[in-house]
Order: sequence, then C-alpha cells, then structure tokens
Amino acid sequence: MLSALATAWTSPSIDYHALAPEIVLAGGIVLLLLLDLFLADAKKWILTPLASFAVLGAFIPVLTLALSDEGVRSMFDGRYMVDDFSLVMKGLFLLAGYVVVLLTADYLREGDYYQGEYWFLLLTSLLGMVMMTSSRDMVSIFVSLELLSIPAYMMAAWRKRDLRSNEAGIKYYLLGVFASALMLYGMSLLYGITGSTKLVEIASYLGSDLTSLRALAVFFIVVGFAFKVSAVPFHTWAPDTYEGAPTPVTAFLSVASKAAGFVALVTVVYVAFPGSHEVWQPVFWILSALTMTVGNFLALKQSNIVRMLAYSSIAQGGFILMPLAVAGVDGVANAALRSIVTYLLVYAATNLGVFAIVMAVARKTRSGEIASFGGLFSYAPGLATLMTMFMASLAGIPPFGGWFGKFTAFHALVSAGTTWSYVLAIIGGINSAVAFGYYGKILREMWMKPVLDGDTSPVPVFSSLKVALIITSVSTLLLGTLPGIVLHFGDIAGLTGAFGK
Repeated sequence: MLSALATAWTSPSIDYHALAPEIVLAGGIVLLLLLDLFLADAKKWILTPLASFAVLGAFIPVLTLALSDEGVRSMFDGRYMVDDFSLVMKGLFLLAGYVVVLLTADYLREGDYYQGEYWFLLLTSLLGMVMMTSSRDMVSIFVSLELLSIPAYMMAAWRKRDLRSNEAGIKYYLLGVFASALMLYGMSLLYGITGSTKLVEIASYLGSDLTSLRALAVFFIVVGFAFKVSAVPFHTWAPDTYEGAPTPVTAFLSVASKAAGFVALVTVVYVAFPGSHEVWQPVFWILSALTMTVGNFLALKQSNIVRMLAYSSIAQGGFILMPLAVAGVDGVANAALRSIVTYLLVYAATNLGVFAIVMAVARKTRSGEIASFGGLFSYAPGLATLMTMFMASLAGIPPFGGWFGKFTAFHALVSAGTTWSYVLAIIGGINSAVAFGYYGKILREMWMKPVLDGDTSPVPVFSSLKVALIITSVSTLLLGTLPGIVLHFGDIAGLTGAFGK
C-alpha cells in the first residue's frame, strides 16, 4: 500500500521566483532566531537593521515579479497564485511593515524589551499577510490568517508588567479565537457540502442555487471575517487592544492587520462566493452602515487619542466595506475591487503617519490624551503641519490622499444605481461630515489651544521616525494630488478567478 502511494505521488512544480518574497521573509526569521540565541545583549541592536533588511529584501522580488511579462503564476493546482492583486497587496504589506520597523526601532531600545522575540513575531505576522495575498484555498487562507494573528496576540500583550497591555492581549486573543472558530465552522460546512477547499471549485459547486445550509456556511465565514476587520458589532476588542498595546503594535494592527483581513475577505467573496451575493450583499450593507456610524459617533466622545484613532479605524473600515455592499451588482465588481485597493493604499499611508506623530508627541508629554496636543504648533510646527495633513486626509479633504479613497468608494455605490446603494451613499456622506468633529478636535488643540503644561521645549524626533514621517507624508500628498498613481494600482489589481473570470 505504501509503495503504491509513493508511486502515485508526484512532486509539485514550484516557482521559486513567485515564492521569493515568502522565502526571503522566512530566511530573515530563521536568521533572527539564530542570532538572538548567540548574540550578547550589548549587540542585540544588530537585530533591528536585520529586520528592516529582511522586509526590504522581500520587497525586491515583488518588484521583479511585477516587471515580469509572465503574467499569472499558479502553483499547487491553483491553490496559490501570484497575480496583480497579490503583488499590489504584498507591496502594501511590506512597505507598511518597513514603516512599522522604523517606528519600533527606538521604542524597543528605550523600553528595554526583548528585541529578538519582538522582531520574530512581527516578521512572522508579516509573512502570514504576504501568504494571504496569494492563497486561493480555504486551508491556506486559514493557515495564513492564524500565522498573522497569533503573533499579533502576543505583541499586543508585549508590555508584560502593564495591566492594560495584558488586558489588550487577552481580549484580542479571546475574540480573535472566537472569530476563527466561527470562520472554521463555516469552512467545514462548505467542505462538507462541496467536497473541496479550493475557492474556484467551491464557486462552481455553489453557483447561484443557495440552500439554507449553503447560505449558513457563507454567513459564518463572512461574520468570522467581520471580527478580523473590527466591523460593528464585532468591534469591541479594538479600542481596548489599541489603547493597551505598545503604540507601534497598535499602528501595525490598525493598518497591516486590518488590511490583511480585508484582503482575505475580498478573496473569498470574489472567488468562492460570486453567485452567493444574495447572502453577503445585505450583510455587508448592514455592517458598513453600522460600522461607520457607531465608529464615528463613539470617536466623538473620546479624550484619549489612541482610543479615538481606534474608533476612527473602525469607522474607516465601514467606508472600505461600502463597495462590497454592491459588488454583486452587474458591472460593479471591478469598480468595487478598485475602490477597496485604492482605499487600503491611502489609509495605510495616512494612518501610519498619524501614529508616528502620536509616538513623537507622547514621548515628550508622557500622555496619550488629546489635550496633550495643546499648542503643538507653537513649539513643533512641523509635526503640527504634518498632523493637520494626516487628519485632513482621514476626513477626506482634498488635496490629500483620503479624498480619493472616499471618492472611489462613493463612485462604486453610485455606479450600482440601486435604491439601497444610494441610501448607503447618503449614510456615508453624513458620516463623512460627522468625522470632521473629532478630527477637528485635534486640529483645534494643536492650533488654537495653549500648551497644557507650559513646556515648549522641542519634540525629539529620532532619525528612524523622521524617515517614517517622510515616507508617509510624501505618500499621502502624492496619492491625493496625483490620484492617477493610486488609481493605476487599483486598475491593475486584477484578482484571478474573481466572479468566475
């Protein structure tokens, strides 16, 4: 029997160029672990540049793959694909990861943290995100999600002696595991129904003929992803986790982790459930309306800037969900995908910039309160100007990147041309106006209020933080003033197998 099985098995064809980003990251993780074992504490600083080189090194094959004329690369019987969509998202995750490395460098050194373990967890989570972009199978999607999530649970609780950090990690873990269980239950149902875990085969089997059991499986999977992207009412973990986690980790969770959740959600919906839009479209409509509304109105009540940004991140997730609420309408699928990709690119650049400034100001004021930004322009005009730009971008004010992200989202709704899409557009417009309230609160503190403690000494900004601010501010400005750049990435982000194509 064993000999027969050995004879029947054939080695799969592996495209090492296509897998190069994952291989480079995995190699960096192994090297980090080995060096951490043998390096003296005084030399552990070497691990930080090594982590940055690993991330940038993984970005190089992403560029070479993008410049290649080979087109879609398929491996493992179509279960792992490198297409335009995956390359754009790989690039986003790696650049966001590099900015997080820059934000973390001095933070770790000053806090006397275990650097080796931290970089191992960060790169492992990043590897899960990169794998996620190419996964076209339920098993690989779930493994990628857990690979990115489990290290994130531990990073949220990284400040071991801080009760809030411990609480953040526990809440994130418990609700994350609950979401994974729901998702896995839905995937199990689908496997039992279809006999396959491959997304295109699931789509072919399901078709448009939905039984109650099939609809239930789709519903469980969508709800599981709703936890991952902190959609209301599955958002309760986000504010406490964001506030309690180390600030660089919060930046990572609010940008890269959230974007990875959306990537997985879009992949499953577009490739596996194109004919099931009668189930997921109403769910996304409700989730979008609730998420942006609850997120915005709760953000108005916050006095802590990180909690405010947590609810802001929830609200932004509602705007990203808007195109999914109409993606099943004839002729709108491509516009919806373009909008989601565009919004994620703009949101990543802007939000990382916000957290960079929050870290710089908090280092001086030792406070996370919005009031600690009082009079910032009087002693740190550069930071105040950049913060103004980032807040304007999040609010959707031209000429900064956020306006174009919102424009593409509303354009997708209008293109659908249905009553419900127009209603959701109206709700989105009202929420865009509401967001001015809490973004404007920060601007008022910086430009109009006095310095809270009278300390007008300069804000120390380390070189790594300066580089992060340069990357995020230039990206936010260019994406707003030259929207053709981000629209180009949105146009080329073709998702292989989407809606049966």
